[in-house]
Amino acid sequence: MKSIIRIFLPLTLLVSACLEKADLRLEEKSFFRIYDNADFNAAFTPIDIQQTSDEGYLVLAGKRLDDSNFTGIYLLKVDKTGQIVNEVDDFDTQYVNPVGPLLLINGAYHFVCMDTNLQLAQLVRLNANGDIDGSITPLGLTYPLAINTDGNNILLLSYDNEDKQMDITQLSATGSISAGPTGFSIGVGDETEEPIINHFIQGGRKFPFAIGRTSGGAIYYNGFYNYTFSLVFTSFGADDPAGVVYGQQDDGGFSAVMPVGAGQFAASRFNFGDNFLLPQINLTTNGITIGTELGGFTLPELAPNATVRLLHHTTDQQASIVFGSNTQARQIALLAYNEDDGSFTGSRYLGFANPFEIGNLIQTSDDGIAVCGITYLAGRFPRICIFKLSKQEVEELTK
Repeated sequence: MKSIIRIFLPLTLLVSACLEKADLRLEEKSFFRIYDNADFNAAFTPIDIQQTSDEGYLVLAGKRLDDSNFTGIYLLKVDKTGQIVNEVDDFDTQYVNPVGPLLLINGAYHFVCMDTNLQLAQLVRLNANGDIDGSITPLGLTYPLAINTDGNNILLLSYDNEDKQMDITQLSATGSISAGPTGFSIGVGDETEEPIINHFIQGGRKFPFAIGRTSGGAIYYNGFYNYTFSLVFTSFGADDPAGVVYGQQDDGGFSAVMPVGAGQFAASRFNFGDNFLLPQINLTTNGITIGTELGGFTLPELAPNATVRLLHHTTDQQASIVFGSNTQARQIALLAYNEDDGSFTGSRYLGFANPFEIGNLIQTSDDGIAVCGITYLAGRFPRICIFKLSKQEVEELTK
């Protein structure tokens, strides 16, 4: 029997190795991973995922801090099959409330956070493994809310709690201010400021703050203006906005917005718990618009005031708008629409057994989709998860 084992063992190992290589190739295209943590009390909130040059993935997340009102910082690097390469679980706790997405500029990844002492915005530069590359740079602005790329620069939306205004600022990748800050009043009174401050507190209601440029070059921000959560169009140095899409105080507004060209946007909005998807809408960047008049597709299956993420997924054959959101059944919904005519093309629901919530989604180098999210193990332990969909799975969604 021993001789037979000696004869057949190499063959068994060879077959196993071939199967393992085949399985690895399949896992590169499609996988699902949950990342547990030995700390029983650990809780994570994924903010963004980006694919790195080695085809792995870098995840930025918030982490519960037991001795702070703010959220700590956690970074996770995995390889192209979702296996852990590196994690940064000991980020200096004087830096809190990470703001994404991760911005790739000049070969490095950037995000913004704030310090616990003065709530000053700080620029963090990372390498592809999630380790700090250089020093953390103070920006001289308070309460950072949203960031985006602007060529090789960074657009920052922040809150000035002394002048009670939303500030827009353009930064270089090294943290120097190249334009702004330009500020717009949120209105007077503590009740106007309260939802903004609560946004920064662990367990507080989170608002979908955003900033970017339209295809025509105007700056837009999604935030508070004149007592209302609104979409504001403006430029650096302007005394007043060029255009405003008003929400309903803090009970209504855009939950996501993305320019797709020539005055056209993809967006979603919330209004007193209801959700409306707008895969194709022309927004006026000059003048006043009332958000409730914009309509949209209603989806009762989505959670009230659902978190929504938008992806412009493009291939040689198809351009699609993919909405990622949370359902009342505690799954992650992917809803795809044709960019050209706004028609619905397909849906997919991610997650089973445990509750799931979306962090963000991206198009991958193989034209698939990667989704980072949170799942609650045993219904109560918040852990990061990643879904990787293959190109073929995405084609089933978008065609």
